[in-house]
Amino acid sequence: MKLLIIGSLKGQLSTATKMAMEKGAKVVHAETIDMALRSLRSGRSADLLMVDVAENIGELIERLDAEHIHVPVVACGIETDAKAAVSAIRSGAKEYIPLPPDADLIAAVLAAVAEESNEIICRDESMSRVIELAEQVAPSNANILITGESGVGKEVMARFLHRKSNRTDKPFISVNCAAIPEALLESELFGHEKGAFTGAIARRIGKFEEADGGTLLLDEISEMDTRLQSKLLRAIQEREIDRVGGNAPIKINIRIIATSNRDLVAAARDGTFREDLFYRLNVVNLNIPPLRERPADIVQLAKHFIAKYSEANGIVVRPLANSASKQLVASAWPGNVRELENTMHRAVLLTTDEEIGIDAIRMPDGTRLDQANGAGQNMAAHAAMTAEMTSRSMVGQTVASVEQGLILETLEHCLGNRTHAANILGISIRTMRNKLKQYSDEGVDVPTPREMRTAY
Repeated sequence: MKLLIIGSLKGQLSTATKMAMEKGAKVVHAETIDMALRSLRSGRSADLLMVDVAENIGELIERLDAEHIHVPVVACGIETDAKAAVSAIRSGAKEYIPLPPDADLIAAVLAAVAEESNEIICRDESMSRVIELAEQVAPSNANILITGESGVGKEVMARFLHRKSNRTDKPFISVNCAAIPEALLESELFGHEKGAFTGAIARRIGKFEEADGGTLLLDEISEMDTRLQSKLLRAIQEREIDRVGGNAPIKINIRIIATSNRDLVAAARDGTFREDLFYRLNVVNLNIPPLRERPADIVQLAKHFIAKYSEANGIVVRPLANSASKQLVASAWPGNVRELENTMHRAVLLTTDEEIGIDAIRMPDGTRLDQANGAGQNMAAHAAMTAEMTSRSMVGQTVASVEQGLILETLEHCLGNRTHAANILGISIRTMRNKLKQYSDEGVDVPTPREMRTAY
């Protein structure tokens, strides 16, 4: 965890800094917003900004957005300054920490920002084999490709590799290739010089330079544009990069880990992913099996999440009932570990008995897990009947109109969430965005993202 503290914090800075460092954070201090931005542009990235509420937090967040620097902001101030606290939250701060600082509160905020546990919970033999291979290759400098379905824990495995490598004391930098717009991804990776394009108001160090000496994780590499793939290939081969608008190559020393939930061999075959880049990345392949193929891990992970979220919510840790354990193992878990984690978080909050039983383990729509599993037995027959009815309705339509209807109906079903709809349809998020732009340009009403409310 890298923490950048901005402002004086009215004499409480040293105390807050000491508490954060005791919790394992690496802390840097900047007196002003300008100093903080210079630090971030120079490649000294941060996982969290802790900002004196007396600073102009609205201006800070606007400037971060303008330079496409994505880092959460937490405001700090004296307890009686309620008006400033409300203003900071409205300006975009994620949280407000009153001063003098409380050690437990700072620890909770740091843990929340870290988001994901780096611990690998494993009891199943199939997963154990993957971990053994990971430990064997971690000390090398070989590029590694981690594959597996969405939610299996590919980023957790990448962080595990970094911790076990000879670069563990160097930076671990992660880039989600699917989350950053295509037009900005090159600058995000390679950096840019001042004036290189509209909005480039200062030199910006890219992720390659930030990761120098350490590890660069390219998450969902399959979503990267083919033009940018060629630049990435050159960076890997030559161990040097060019900033956007720059005129001199910059030497780099990094280890690359890439992840994908798609079949890159098939993508290379159909021309959407460069074959030569695939072979450069796939020196070692770690394929993480889906949770349904790791039955021995399911109950162990469930117990881990029960303990984690009981502590986070101040709830007594309750044991998992045997009947609930059996239902957990029987479930298919299409969302894998991520889905199991969310399910157990709900169970912790819903449980009123002495143990966590099947009644508390519910799906997002409120359906009990045993009912959802039972409904699945009739799914094949229902799907066949639906498919027959659907195919009849398609007669006489063009392929393009059928495709448009399918995409828009799926998007509506997902409450406008582009990523969820793309995953259901089995297409990339970039393809989804291109299709929706085309429909919008043609005057078609495209569903906009809406808040998903979970019913229990």
